[in-house]
Amino acid sequence: MPQLSLSSLGLGPVAVSPWLLLLLIGVSWVLARVLAWTYTFYDNCRRLRCFPQPPKRNWFLGHLGLVTPTEQGMRVLTQLVATYPQGFKVWLGPMMPVIRLCHPNLIRSVINASADIVPKDKVFYSFLEPWLGDGLLLSAGDKWSRHRRMLTPAFHFNILKPYMKIFNESVNIMHAKWQLLASGGSACLDMFEHISLMTLDSLQKCVFSFDSHCQEKPSEYIAAILELSALVSKRHQQFFLYIDFLYYLTHDGQRFRRACRLVHDFTDAVIQERRRTLPSQGVDDFLQAKAKSKTLDFIDVLLLSKDEDGKKLSDEDIRAEADTFMFEGHDTTASGLSWVLYHLAKHPEYQERCRQEVQELLKDREPKEIEW
Repeated sequence: MPQLSLSSLGLGPVAVSPWLLLLLIGVSWVLARVLAWTYTFYDNCRRLRCFPQPPKRNWFLGHLGLVTPTEQGMRVLTQLVATYPQGFKVWLGPMMPVIRLCHPNLIRSVINASADIVPKDKVFYSFLEPWLGDGLLLSAGDKWSRHRRMLTPAFHFNILKPYMKIFNESVNIMHAKWQLLASGGSACLDMFEHISLMTLDSLQKCVFSFDSHCQEKPSEYIAAILELSALVSKRHQQFFLYIDFLYYLTHDGQRFRRACRLVHDFTDAVIQERRRTLPSQGVDDFLQAKAKSKTLDFIDVLLLSKDEDGKKLSDEDIRAEADTFMFEGHDTTASGLSWVLYHLAKHPEYQERCRQEVQELLKDREPKEIEW
């Protein structure tokens, strides 16, 4: 019975070439990935059809640039919430849908869910990772739970009470600047800029026990944090720069890296200096002695923290948590305070009610500092 060989069919070179076989496997793998991604994309689109969406800017950018970090952008956002009071869908580029929830009941359902059900944003948070590391904001799962338990002592009343003196000092500096501007005839100022410097001043003292006098003179470290915040927000509006390789080729990407190095060098130096002064005596004795002399700062708490197995945080973990609190603590607090002061200025009757409540609490006392 005649037999056919592969070579007689013209398939001999294909069968014996490992490189062509690897190429075939590689192409098959890429094709499978593309098909899986395509199926996931269309499945997500089908699931998200129940969410309304505003008109796109164009097919490629989607809704990118629709809400800019400006006053006009805030007006657009306010109108979107009024039009879609439950929530709405936006597209970051042609392929990335994002759901914006507006109603408190919907938001409550999400924030009360476990981290396994509601994973953190992998796109925007990836922009922050080179700066903030794997701290509480970006971490998830068991690491997040472990660090959250270890950081709980930092928010004990006995730790926070001495910070009141720091808050008073920082606010008094800001008030003195405003009084100087008012005496010079200035009627307008950028409220958020002043309050951001005040919150950064307070945080730097509470986290590092370091006074940069940033409200009165330029501080390289504080300027780097403000620059990093602005660069991350700017990158979020530039779809082409979501890819790290492309971003770090740009001028903004190089500025981001320089600012990261400056912030990390500052935090690392504080951690190393503090480690050299850690006590040889028991932790309780150290805490009592330090409480009498100065405020126990965030770095102290992190260095002394242990989990259930007696394991401490690494220097990298401590840097990530300290940098995270400097970022999250200053911006959100400054936004909230600016928003409150803006509305109190627009509604003098409520401003007066607040003033009366403070006077009642002080009971005609004239303390130099607000107490706990």
